[in-house]
Amino acid sequence: MSANLSAILYLVSGVLFILALRGLSSPETSRQGNLFGIIGMVIAVTVTFLSVGNFSSGFFYVLIFLVIGGSIGAFIAYRIPMTAMPELVAGFHSLVGLAAVFVAISAFINPSAFNLGTPGNIKLASLIEMAIGAAVGAITFSGSVIAFLKLQGIMSGAPITFKGQHLLNALLLILIVILTVYLCSTQSSNLFWILIAISFLIGFLIIIPIGGADMPVVISMLNSYSGWAAAGIGFTLENTALIITGALVGSSGAILSYIMCKGMNRSFFNVILGGFGATDQTSGGQNKEQRPVKSGNADDAAFLMKNASSVIIVPGYGMAVAQAQHALREMVDTLKKNDIKVSYAIHPVAGRMPGHMNVLLAEANVPYDEVFELEEINNDFANADVAFVIGANDVTNPVAKTDPQSPIYGMPVLDVEKCKSVLFVKRSLSPGYAGIDNDLFYKENTLMLFADAKKMTEDITKNL
Repeated sequence: MSANLSAILYLVSGVLFILALRGLSSPETSRQGNLFGIIGMVIAVTVTFLSVGNFSSGFFYVLIFLVIGGSIGAFIAYRIPMTAMPELVAGFHSLVGLAAVFVAISAFINPSAFNLGTPGNIKLASLIEMAIGAAVGAITFSGSVIAFLKLQGIMSGAPITFKGQHLLNALLLILIVILTVYLCSTQSSNLFWILIAISFLIGFLIIIPIGGADMPVVISMLNSYSGWAAAGIGFTLENTALIITGALVGSSGAILSYIMCKGMNRSFFNVILGGFGATDQTSGGQNKEQRPVKSGNADDAAFLMKNASSVIIVPGYGMAVAQAQHALREMVDTLKKNDIKVSYAIHPVAGRMPGHMNVLLAEANVPYDEVFELEEINNDFANADVAFVIGANDVTNPVAKTDPQSPIYGMPVLDVEKCKSVLFVKRSLSPGYAGIDNDLFYKENTLMLFADAKKMTEDITKNL
């Protein structure tokens, strides 16, 4: 394939990626945006594949690994449940970072294959690009691995901190900059390997102090890192598609991280340095066993809803675990037949990743005009008759507004407690992902519904 044709097709794929991001910015156009992204990626991969050369050994190596990687990716995507989507995203981010590291290593060891010069005499600009790409890629890989382990439950979701942690992170970042400067002047292979090793270490150190409540921000942050890693390697390979795609992913991920931080009242710069979520987690629920709790059943919940004029649904990770979104849609349809106004309240970090609840509700064909973000609906709780909380814990916890010692203090939460009645579907009184007790359980107007979210919702529908 000629260089001119490749450049044109890469440009077309880049435009499609931009259209994909535009489409994904709204639930109504998200399916179309996803389709644009798929077409753009097919074009980019095909052009890259045909640019390898004639039917040489390299061509067949690319074909073999393309088939293997594509088959594994398709199998995982087909089998993965929605509840495990955050872990999947973290895992794929780690692979993007590792790929960037491998490409940088290949370019450093054999620069002539990439038209970058010869070993020990690599172009300065290319050396800077591959050093940055390798460092960001290594940080993305190790950070994503820790995020995956925390999300999967293999590693504790509690923050892991130690004295002098922020100072150590700062020193390591400065050391990476110094090593990059010396690497450009000496082109020493030892410095290159040390740079990669330290980058792996700092990726690990950035993520371990982040608590479970802040994990959605981690996902968007690592998404941004993976994009910048890809863009850096795109410059090294002089690949237009990689540069455009990486820049789009990196910038959109950074913007999303900022939006998430704003939604959780976190400092954006602390996120970048891995210094958030590390508050002392003194739970306000040490004496929860002595605190009175009102519990009910599906019949009680149906009675309250039938006599309500407005109901606000607050979905959370518990709904995702129980796969209760379709049962919830049926319950809402029944309520609407009885002329009861129903709307959905979505917190920016409900679930384990940005947009988690929106995807689940879209899967159940919930009308987009019934779904509202925190800022749009929070004032409506005071005038609503019933709030139906289905598995959302930390994002409804009033302690975020009252306890300065809480790890979620200052995070904007849904004002569920202001409703006349709160129906809280949960298996037990166990704390949420942030590891703290929810004061909402013990409010006078709260009725706990201890059951599987899907079964309880189905039973309420029957009673309605």
